[in-house]
Amino acid sequence: MPNKSRSISIIIPVLNEEHCLGKLLNHLEQTATSSNSMEIICVDGGSTDKTREIASQHGVNVVLSEKGRAKQMNLGAEQAKGDILYFLHADTFPPNHFDHLILDAVNNGFLAGCFRMRFDTKNLFLQFFAWFSRFNLLLCRGGDQSLFVERDLFVKSKGFNEVYQIYEDTEFIGRLYQQTKFKVLSGYVITSARKYREIGAMKLQFHFAIIHLKKYLGAGPDELYRYYARYIIP
Repeated sequence: MPNKSRSISIIIPVLNEEHCLGKLLNHLEQTATSSNSMEIICVDGGSTDKTREIASQHGVNVVLSEKGRAKQMNLGAEQAKGDILYFLHADTFPPNHFDHLILDAVNNGFLAGCFRMRFDTKNLFLQFFAWFSRFNLLLCRGGDQSLFVERDLFVKSKGFNEVYQIYEDTEFIGRLYQQTKFKVLSGYVITSARKYREIGAMKLQFHFAIIHLKKYLGAGPDELYRYYARYIIP
């Protein structure tokens, strides 16, 4: 099936992202192969800054939602018209021709996948961890790498689990790994290291590792969030 017969809905969950969103939307316009087969939906979780205004100025669809990234992304998926859903953080910038790369992967039988990742920093510690995003292992996955999912597979998988206030991306990707051939595309997204700069790269990576370990050992979503709230939320 040729690429032009499919369409992509880009779903961006936002909350007070006035400093990032305009840059991202400009970037998407400049790097997409064709805007004719693409829609952009910003799902706002209650911003108090100019996030919604910026989205409207760029002519994208703004959907109001309860706070919570899983809830926001599920609502965006419900509103989306595209055959392929592409979930993207407001501070993550896809590579050139990202839409063509996604469409090509889906047309070749890969119904879910992501890009490799780099941080917007020269920090060697973060560069080292980002290097592992090339491996097609669940341990190497995360929401900052973005995520594309064919719509029917998303519905069949029942989308993101809204019980998770954090870790919703990895939990969902884990279910996708069980249901389909997951594809790690060769292009790179560039994602912000702002939280690492705020908290400290080694300190934050340590806390993320503990969260992964807790999940592996059977911790539920409430326990994961309690740890996140105690050590990561400023």
